[in-house]
Amino acid sequence: MSETPPNTLQYRFDGPEHLPVLILGPSLGTTWHMWDRQVPELAQQWRVFRYDLPGHGGAPAHPGGSVADVTTRLLATLDELGVQRFGYAGCAFGGAVGIELALRHPERLASLALIAASPRFGTADEFRQRGVIVRTNGLDPIARTSPDRWFTGGFAAAQPAITEWAVQMVRTTDPGCYIAACEALAAFDVRHELGHVGVPTLVLVGSDDQVTGPAEARTLVAGIPDARLAVVPGASHLVPVEQPAAVTDLLVRHFTTAWQPAPDATGQTVLPGVPGVPGVPGKPVPVAAPQSVPVAEIAPAVAQPQAAQGRPDPYEAGLKVRREVLGDAHVDRVLADADDFAGDFQELLTRYAWGEVWNRPGLDRRTRSCVTLTALVAGGHAEEIAPHLRAALRNGLTPAEIKEVLLQAAVYCGIPAADRAFRIAQQVVREETTPSE
Repeated sequence: MSETPPNTLQYRFDGPEHLPVLILGPSLGTTWHMWDRQVPELAQQWRVFRYDLPGHGGAPAHPGGSVADVTTRLLATLDELGVQRFGYAGCAFGGAVGIELALRHPERLASLALIAASPRFGTADEFRQRGVIVRTNGLDPIARTSPDRWFTGGFAAAQPAITEWAVQMVRTTDPGCYIAACEALAAFDVRHELGHVGVPTLVLVGSDDQVTGPAEARTLVAGIPDARLAVVPGASHLVPVEQPAAVTDLLVRHFTTAWQPAPDATGQTVLPGVPGVPGVPGKPVPVAAPQSVPVAEIAPAVAQPQAAQGRPDPYEAGLKVRREVLGDAHVDRVLADADDFAGDFQELLTRYAWGEVWNRPGLDRRTRSCVTLTALVAGGHAEEIAPHLRAALRNGLTPAEIKEVLLQAAVYCGIPAADRAFRIAQQVVREETTPSE
């Protein structure tokens, strides 16, 4: 296989060339082999296209900075192959790519299946914390615990070969690409856009999925206008591997009945792969009906004052940067504690420290963390060191690099101040980089 260019993805086809294309998207830490059990049957009706995420399955290590970036690379790959319209089924991260396709490129999508997916995967803090662990310890801790996240206990015990396969699959992933994918999921949040998904959608989830379980699936079904829910009993997160026959059957039924035909040059809808046969609207997939889930009310945005002389108000940009650097939990706690007396000060910090200075392009965030830590040590602001140490780890500094920053600060800022900083850092690094059991 030739080297994959940075703007495309590693892929493979299965099935006859004349059939319509069905894309299968992988989850974080897996390869296209997670779909091996589905391909023989799917390839009888579709030309199955599978791809690997950057740095996964031996793919070149060109990290994808966001779900949108990976989606753009997928479309560039398809454009090179002349594939314009397709069905899409994606698991977890692959499901996020599917939602992105439906929202930003609906003209390319004939039908959609979202497996173990969510409009927001956990919290941003959780994924950035995982990135810190990988940056510090490598992928081995994540690899060793992946079967616990992906499979039910009974399946893992009964299928040791598959369990070991899962561990090795994660272990051989490029760490930098894995971290970038964690950052991409940390930033992914389309909860308020689901109503714009306009293609027939199957939402499929394992009944025992503890990562993106039935609750997240029902949120998708409640938000997407033409969605159906299927809960597969006795399966956890990697449901296509744990219950392959059930998943295959559901995908066949969904894409057979809910494929939106594309109009031909005369405007008539034609079934893909069957020239001259008029198409008919897809019928709902006969799967488990979704439970009634109330859609959460969207809180109105807090009005922010406009900056003088027509400059855009930096508050929202500052809040975004502040959350990305310090973490949602920290920012939520600080803002919640700000009463009427302190609220204006927190707005000032968000608007100018984070929206103006931290958001400037002249320095990257790693460098700004180095400067900030040094300044806090020099000023004796020990109470601010811990959150900015956590921020430094999220911004890509390793514990070894943080140690060097504090050693440098000790020379120029004084031994007592550096001593306090080292004691704080020792505790923070231990907390942030120790893998959970």
